[in-house]
Amino acid sequence: MKLIGSHTSPYVRKVRIVLAEKKIEYDFVIDSPWLADSKVPDVNPLGKIPVLLLDDETPLFDSRVIVEYIDNVTPNNKLFPAPNRERTEVKRWEALADGLCDAAVAALLEGKRPAGEQSADWIARQKGKIGRSLAFMSESLGDKPFCMGTHIAMADIALGTALGYLAFRFPGIDWRADHPNLARLYDKLMQRPSFAETAPRD
Repeated sequence: MKLIGSHTSPYVRKVRIVLAEKKIEYDFVIDSPWLADSKVPDVNPLGKIPVLLLDDETPLFDSRVIVEYIDNVTPNNKLFPAPNRERTEVKRWEALADGLCDAAVAALLEGKRPAGEQSADWIARQKGKIGRSLAFMSESLGDKPFCMGTHIAMADIALGTALGYLAFRFPGIDWRADHPNLARLYDKLMQRPSFAETAPRD
């Protein structure tokens, strides 16, 4: 398998963490749709990363589709429970974490526009989503060691990926001080090789 993506994308990192947790070997092909000569649109008509190319060259895209496929490929270290209420809760955590990343990316891109063209209201709107998401995550986690209780699940990988992206791109958002329980979980996740070896970098 080949994974197409970058070292900065939180969605790509999420897939890389799952591949590592599942102990699946793959080739990592560095590419970004922002590059003029990017090949990403050739394999994903949406022009987004990550893209997972299966051995028969079938492309899978959208990180949520990819991680669920990977989790079903091998029975070890299951990250999604069987279809039931618990599985729905895991997928809700993932949707929330991905939505936080969506808002962070939107704010980042708006901030890169020429000063006279930026919308302060738009950036504030995205940061409002981030703040509300962090508060919801913190309340939902409570004093549990992991999002789902006693074991790591896809919920924790999605949450950890989102927090890592905020730490990377928005150091001014002090989620550690505001939500110490999220900080404790993130620090615990960062002790895992899957997280430590995929930390975002330019």
